[in-house]
Amino acid sequence: MTHQLRPKLWQAFAPILALIILLAVNVYFFSDNASYGPNQIALTLAAAVAAIFGMQVGYTWKDMEAGIIKSISSAMQAILILLIIGALAGTWLISGIIPSMIYYGVQFMSPTFFLVSACIISAIVALSTGSSWSTIATIGVALLGIGQAFDIHVGLTAGAIISGAYFGDKMSPLSDTTNLAPAMAGTDLFTHIRHMVYTTVPSIVISMIIFALIGLFSNSGSNPEETALMVKALESKFYISPILFIVPLLVGFAIYKKMPALPALLLGALLGGLFAVIFQPEIVKEIAGNTGNYFEASYKAVLISIYDSIKVPVSIPESAAVEQSVNDLLKAKGMVGMLTVIWLIISAMMFGGVMEACGFLHRITEGIIRMAQSTGSLIASTVGTCVFFNITASDQFLAIVVPGRMYADTYRDRNLAPENLSRVLEDSGTVTSVLIPWNTCGAAQAGALGVATMVYAPFCFFNILSPIISVIYGYLNIKINPLKVEEETEPEKVPEKVY
Repeated sequence: MTHQLRPKLWQAFAPILALIILLAVNVYFFSDNASYGPNQIALTLAAAVAAIFGMQVGYTWKDMEAGIIKSISSAMQAILILLIIGALAGTWLISGIIPSMIYYGVQFMSPTFFLVSACIISAIVALSTGSSWSTIATIGVALLGIGQAFDIHVGLTAGAIISGAYFGDKMSPLSDTTNLAPAMAGTDLFTHIRHMVYTTVPSIVISMIIFALIGLFSNSGSNPEETALMVKALESKFYISPILFIVPLLVGFAIYKKMPALPALLLGALLGGLFAVIFQPEIVKEIAGNTGNYFEASYKAVLISIYDSIKVPVSIPESAAVEQSVNDLLKAKGMVGMLTVIWLIISAMMFGGVMEACGFLHRITEGIIRMAQSTGSLIASTVGTCVFFNITASDQFLAIVVPGRMYADTYRDRNLAPENLSRVLEDSGTVTSVLIPWNTCGAAQAGALGVATMVYAPFCFFNILSPIISVIYGYLNIKINPLKVEEETEPEKVPEKVY
């Protein structure tokens, strides 16, 4: 490494400014298609700008390359999970699991209260499993299909699902981020969870009230005749039965028993393939190309559903509109459908890796700490730093770990208990990650649900409200605990991250 100078503030900000300009130009010229290539190029070019300024400061390409590799390596688990989510979506489609969920959902759920129901169901599943990713990739996909059947805007449905899933994840003792935040701040898990109740519960209650009001005053709803046609079409195409729910229940139980997400989701994908072979022979033959050998057809259909984009078309002569609606539901991306999302993550981690390796991120945030004089401004600064790292480092865990280490001593010096810091880390670092298109969380959930991040982000009311309420509490000195003399405040070792 060559002799390094402390980067100037304008040097640290220059790559971020370049990224903002490039992203804005992409949105202007490419609109909704910006995340399918243009934004990846923007992130790569911004990384190149960062590298140029890094060399100007005194870093070598070898230093920056090591930072890029380290950054991408930290996202490798997320990339692997995305591939498995693509596989799971395919096998759960041809096995009839997702069609069965839609079949029962459109008959027994109320369109008026669907958004609230989706939020609550997602919250319960995530609270039980400790995983927002697994919740969204499984029950979330089915709920999105039900919402589409009710003609509810996909962004609204995705926002309700994500709001509930992140609330449950945040409050679950099984969650990785819920364990990570107190470890960084220097408090214990259950003190952290109890302290989060004060900001988290109001955020989710307000969110559910908003979803309820939208449902009450929305024109969306189910037409009994169209619902009947949809149900009839699903019955004619698939074997529909509650027995198919054995697979998602087993996956949920595996995650509840602390099986890591990757093997748990892989188990779900393989079981989905097995159930397809057992319960959906006609679908298997159709996907495989109607070969006469059922063993061959089974092998080909399961593999095709895992790696390739598939669709199971239905015919509804009575209504072309309903036929189109059902056919839109009966699609899956497979692993290949996740490659654009993975490309986005890799490009984002390249940018974050160079910014971190050259000390640009630290240079920007150290000035923020010096300016934060009051408790309110300190909490607002912590929130801003976490959001900043979600945008620039593109990783939820870095948005908790780095600010947690940066602010731990400051909170202690200002006589603030560590649970105040851990709560703010979750209120901002955890929940805002899913609102950033190129963050691992934002890219992953957009890929799993098939809804662009910028389409669902305005409706993730819980994720938007959480950091706002946290800042309000700070300025009004609501539930801000003072430091106890006997309290242990040293941050703990960073636990291994598990999605």
